[in-house]
Amino acid sequence: MKTSPPTSPPTRPTTPPRTAPLRRADIPRPVPFIRRATGAGAVLGAVLDHGPVARSTVARLTGLSPATVSGHSHALVRRGLLREDHPAPGPRGPGRPHVPVDVDTGRHLVAGAHIAVAHTTLSLMDLRGRIVAEDRRPHRGTDPGSVLDGLAARLRGLLAAHGAGRTVLALGAATGHWVDPEAGVVVRHPQLGWHDVPLRRMLADATGLPVHVDSHARALARAEQLVGRAATRRSAVLLFAGAVVDAAFVTAGAVHQGPRSGAGSVAHLPVGAGGDVRCTCGTPGCLQSGVSEPAMVRRAAAAGLRVPDFPALLDRAADGERRASALFLHRARLLGRAAAVLLDMFDPEVLVVVDAAAGRLPACLDVLRAEVAERSWVCGDPVRAVVPSSFTGAVLPTAGAAVALGALYDDPLGPWPALSGAS
Repeated sequence: MKTSPPTSPPTRPTTPPRTAPLRRADIPRPVPFIRRATGAGAVLGAVLDHGPVARSTVARLTGLSPATVSGHSHALVRRGLLREDHPAPGPRGPGRPHVPVDVDTGRHLVAGAHIAVAHTTLSLMDLRGRIVAEDRRPHRGTDPGSVLDGLAARLRGLLAAHGAGRTVLALGAATGHWVDPEAGVVVRHPQLGWHDVPLRRMLADATGLPVHVDSHARALARAEQLVGRAATRRSAVLLFAGAVVDAAFVTAGAVHQGPRSGAGSVAHLPVGAGGDVRCTCGTPGCLQSGVSEPAMVRRAAAAGLRVPDFPALLDRAADGERRASALFLHRARLLGRAAAVLLDMFDPEVLVVVDAAAGRLPACLDVLRAEVAERSWVCGDPVRAVVPSSFTGAVLPTAGAAVALGALYDDPLGPWPALSGAS
């Protein structure tokens, strides 16, 4: 695989096109995808999408009977998850007036904890997926006790300052690499040196809250489904490029975990990264060794740019520094190579790129899409198919809280302790 030098501008191929299977641009775009949840979760999701909305409209949207929608709506109102709005103004017809329902954001919140390589971000999110507050602090050490020590006190302080009297229903926790949501365990996180860390139990003991855990890529894919891009509800790939590089896959409306919860491990895809940086995996030119934030800082030093961290390097590129910009354009080409492989492998409706540079440097997204156009056999429209995250600027606070929010929307009438008295 040929590697473009870091300083060369992006070019399109001038050679004749390859003999390839027909790109399926002839297939019509699918109709909007209805949420996969059933029962009360389907009702709550429809109201999230369309509220304030009449119950009769919810019945049409979900395919549930009016009686079923009415029953679920009453239960969700009693729990404080929905609220009844004022009837629409105008002349009344025969029968009872339609009383629309909407998501109640005034009584409850979910909390999130995103555990990165260097810091932990706590957040509060309302039931419409909006970040209310966040607090990011560096780790004092990388062992689980040091990372999680004081988290409960920080969460109480954040709630006291920004909760406005609302109750936290649950805490979601997200981190990179291999996470087992069912067991509540971080199976492996090489950068932190974590192996089989019982994250759910540790956080539940510290906070007294129900705790849900997942990988940050799967959490962000779920956040896209809930309050981001509707196209991700049917099928999607999410490619996360930060200090950790991984992915998530949505198939048939569900975020895929795999039988060992290891789905999404793409860090060591060979992409011909080049340079002198060799990953610990031993694979020459793997994705992580070319695009991860620590790798970028090392490449900057090799190019004569001394920066303390990745955000500082990104700032230099945003200010127009030539060498920094060239490094990010080269990185975008490598991400484009990985994106092309993933698009051809899964043929998703969209591929979401979670990358701070894509939000700050528009040329990077252009270069990434150009690489997809050159290399993918099945993606006929990279501009439509390759999109940035809906949460640029708030990726980490969204990731942790989205784990809890997704669990709530999946089973809003389940055993949520803070709601038990309202059932």
